[in-house]
Amino acid sequence: MKRRSIMSHNFVLILLVLVLSYVLDLGANTGIDRNHISEYARGCTSIMVGREATVDGSVITSQTCDGLFRTWLTVSPHRINKLGSVAPIYSGRMGTKSPWDQRKLKVAGEIPEIAESFAFLDTAYPCVNEHQLAIGETTIFLRRQLQNLEKGLFRIEEIERLMLERCRTAREAIRLAGELTKRYGYVDYNAECLTIADPKEVWHFEIAGATPKHVGAVWAAVRIPDDHVGVSANMSRIGKLDLDNPDYFMASENIYSLAEEMGWWEPKSGQPFDFRRVYGGRGITFSEREWRILSLAAPSLNLDPKADEIPFSVRAERKLSVRDIIAWFRDTYENTPFDKTRDLIVTDRAGKKVISPVASPWMIRDLEILLNTLKRGTIAQSYTIPNNTRSYSTVIQSRDWLPDPIGGIVWFGFDNPAHGARMPLFCGITRVPPSFEVSGQQGFTTESASWAFRRVSRLAAVKWGMTGKLVEPLINECEDLAFAELPDVEKKAIALYQKDPELAGAFLTSYCGNFARAVTQRYWELGDLLWELFARDFFFTPEQLKSFRE
Repeated sequence: MKRRSIMSHNFVLILLVLVLSYVLDLGANTGIDRNHISEYARGCTSIMVGREATVDGSVITSQTCDGLFRTWLTVSPHRINKLGSVAPIYSGRMGTKSPWDQRKLKVAGEIPEIAESFAFLDTAYPCVNEHQLAIGETTIFLRRQLQNLEKGLFRIEEIERLMLERCRTAREAIRLAGELTKRYGYVDYNAECLTIADPKEVWHFEIAGATPKHVGAVWAAVRIPDDHVGVSANMSRIGKLDLDNPDYFMASENIYSLAEEMGWWEPKSGQPFDFRRVYGGRGITFSEREWRILSLAAPSLNLDPKADEIPFSVRAERKLSVRDIIAWFRDTYENTPFDKTRDLIVTDRAGKKVISPVASPWMIRDLEILLNTLKRGTIAQSYTIPNNTRSYSTVIQSRDWLPDPIGGIVWFGFDNPAHGARMPLFCGITRVPPSFEVSGQQGFTTESASWAFRRVSRLAAVKWGMTGKLVEPLINECEDLAFAELPDVEKKAIALYQKDPELAGAFLTSYCGNFARAVTQRYWELGDLLWELFARDFFFTPEQLKSFRE
């Protein structure tokens, strides 16, 4: 009896730590200056796949959006603009509560408007337009001396917005970013990586300020070979540049001169120019997430996570589907030296050694400290740094054999990718469900779809040994249905498109909206069950709880 009492007492203590940290985490966002919020985005991952590396010939880019950014999304419509009008450039779009809250945004400046603006899916980091141009993002960290907070106009999210409004291809988007930042300047607290795809190819683009001395930016872009997989996870990845090969390399005009001016590189030294060494100010580095993704793409390379360097990209050793990439975003280093749960072993009632049911890859920081487990940032995360949370993630396909409104598809998920089912959003839709247009970052509300998924994620992480058996089957059920329906949905959309593109758009909007609402409702229902299990200290299994109610 005494042993059971002690075990029960310890479990209650762990639950108390979890509850207190959970509550503190939910309220912590109110004290963060959203103008400085990029300082907190240190867990983003973007995976890129060339068209010859995929099973169907699609090009893939992706992103996890980590930080206390807005979780609402909407469709910005196609526009015909007045001759001579100007386009406002905003500051602070990342933290607004809803599309209607945008009127409170600060206008940082204006640039000439163009005749026509393309429609795009407006997420915190705008992600895809009506022509299947798709963008992922991760914050990277280069020399602090590059930071310019005064002499410039553009933050990274506004560069992305203009790319999607004005461009059809990745190369056009990169050139536009170069032209805009050269003329108007880039201002942000950190450097950024954009992973930019179109139906033909995908590029890895890194950009930083040009120091406080200059209006402008310094940037480089490298194309991922068509049969390769690339990844960005908060580290600069671009090394040597071959600007005589513009089919694979692009860079700003000041790429060499700024480095010389700052004393970071001397051509006469004979040392080859290496972007991440010169502008990163340190030796070759990479994150465990980058090592893991490239290892999954090319396992025979036996990449060493302790090596000084890993390849920029790797040739995929098998053809990859979009479901493979979705699965990689749920990876937690299981069965590797970086598995957080591998040493958290207990003896169950049958006398068998098992991983503790309260162990999970998503344990909050206080619990990690209490259990003295590995401190690892996995690809699938609920939290990135203390008091931070994941907002959403995207896996985007661009497919050149389909009409644009049907060919571009975003597999969208709220919160932790390991806990949320992906929902398809074609780039030809004209609206999203109303609950998708309300952010969940200003406190709990049932009006925001994001909270259906966040609540499940946080409660499930308390005792994953039990709750995983509820969450993972729901994910599989929802995604299996989406992929099973996809061929018929696309066939019908193509037939409608041939008659009238607007009919195809209306059909896809209806389908995606209905599917998203149904999945969101299932998550609200699962959250209710998890909340009741949590309230009863997970003493019952779901089956026992049902009998108890009866």
